[in-house]
Amino acid sequence: MKKIDFETHFATQGWVDALNENKDYPRFERDPETNALRLVYHPAAREPYGDALVAKLVDLGEGRLRLMDQAGVDTALISLTTPGVEQFDTVKGAKLAREANDVLAEAIDKYPDRYGGFCALPVRDVDASVKELERAIKELGFVGWKTHANYGDSYLDDKRYWPILAKAEELDALIYLHPTVPSIPDFWTYGIALAGPPFGFGLATALAMVRLVLSGAFDAFPKLQIVLGHYGEGLPFLMQRIDWAYERPHVKTDRGALAPLKRMPSDYLHDNMVVSTSGNYLPAAFKCTREALGMDKILLGTDYPYEDMDEAFAFLEGLGLAAEEKDMLYGGNADRLLRS
Repeated sequence: MKKIDFETHFATQGWVDALNENKDYPRFERDPETNALRLVYHPAAREPYGDALVAKLVDLGEGRLRLMDQAGVDTALISLTTPGVEQFDTVKGAKLAREANDVLAEAIDKYPDRYGGFCALPVRDVDASVKELERAIKELGFVGWKTHANYGDSYLDDKRYWPILAKAEELDALIYLHPTVPSIPDFWTYGIALAGPPFGFGLATALAMVRLVLSGAFDAFPKLQIVLGHYGEGLPFLMQRIDWAYERPHVKTDRGALAPLKRMPSDYLHDNMVVSTSGNYLPAAFKCTREALGMDKILLGTDYPYEDMDEAFAFLEGLGLAAEEKDMLYGGNADRLLRS
């Protein structure tokens, strides 16, 4: 049974150096007493990181492959880790994105049967991003683009970014919409526990996806396929509720109250979104996603190196899936998506 891991991450030494040198945010900093490394998204959100994690991120060779072999992963799709390059200035962001894409392409060329890639883009420089996306897909052979839930002062639904969406649709490039710290100050009160992976990450990404739906992006670009981790960041739970405003007569007949859409919001989630298993080990979350979206919409994702591959597979193996469902989850759905 082939296993295609749709969400794993890496870093370049240049990206690490940029975070170490950055005087603004995001940046790396060390505790003055313990020397412990932290990723600081802003003063109220400091994520403990550690040098061991950085070492795993920059390793695109034998160490990563050995862990993949132990877990039985045949192919890993790899992307530059959070917070990417979007919040650097456009010159530095473009340089770091191109470097990251070149480093990943070199690893894919060395291990073509084991690795695939999502590119990084300097989103705020739209023209550069369109050109780099085309290079990444046509010349480097990547499968798509991995971006983040917000860019500090804006979201992907902002129409200034639509030329990138248009190019992604033209190239049949997948878009992996990945979490980062919310830009909303209310999430910053309790540090990384509220702003980070336990809560804020998922809500920020769900918000970004719903904004895309309501902006009409999928009416403009109906072939786009957006990948969300963690079983869709809670959106499968809202598949019925998200249509409320478009179903209630007192709302939908009030001219100007709603963003004009050709279909119901849930239709876009069902048709333009696929999800991965990354980092969510709640059986009820899997069951809700399977019922709301269908088994054919769920991809394997381990979120390596932030999550443990063995723990991920122990959870999935404990779900009691039929052989056909496991085949779809581990590789069949990914194969179909990558070839469509």
